Amino acid sequence: MEFLCYHRDRPGSLPLRDELLEAHWSYMDGYAQEMIARGPTLTDDGALPTGSVHIVDLAGPAAARAFAFDEPGYQAGVYRDVLVRRWRNTLGRTMWEFPGGRTGGDRYLVLGLGAGEPADLALPADREDLIAYGPLLSDDGTAWLGTAALLRASGPDAARAVLTADRYADIEVHRWQFGGRPS
Repeated sequence: MEFLCYHRDRPGSLPLRDELLEAHWSYMDGYAQEMIARGPTLTDDGALPTGSVHIVDLAGPAAARAFAFDEPGYQAGVYRDVLVRRWRNTLGRTMWEFPGGRTGGDRYLVLGLGAGEPADLALPADREDLIAYGPLLSDDGTAWLGTAALLRASGPDAARAVLTADRYADIEVHRWQFGGRPS
């Protein structure tokens, strides 16, 4: 089962985040085979981290919660909250298989928080810039709770346009970059 985990940084936690970076990477290295996508969200100017996104294929909801809450930064108090949702990999690939590569162009996390009937279940017609895309689901996979996408876009408004605006209670757009240990 695939899950999206989004850890949002607590204000003022950057020094602690930096101190724990190696421990974070080492923890994530233990999930290398399960990882679909990963990377930090950033301030609008891209200068500072604001959170951390991980999309992983795990045994079930309990394993996903353990993954999210055993993470060293969470344990030390780096994050103010964590979103853990079952997710479906509509593209059927990892971020490392994205034809656009790791660099070039601005990248974004778009989270559409559901309201009512499911929306945007099918892939958008223009898929060239999609890195990861799929619905957010209840733990048992039966209820649609929203949609999440990682994509390359010309700006936050263009990124937001990947979702049907009037079908969501809220749409969040966060600057994002490919994660993992620097090569």
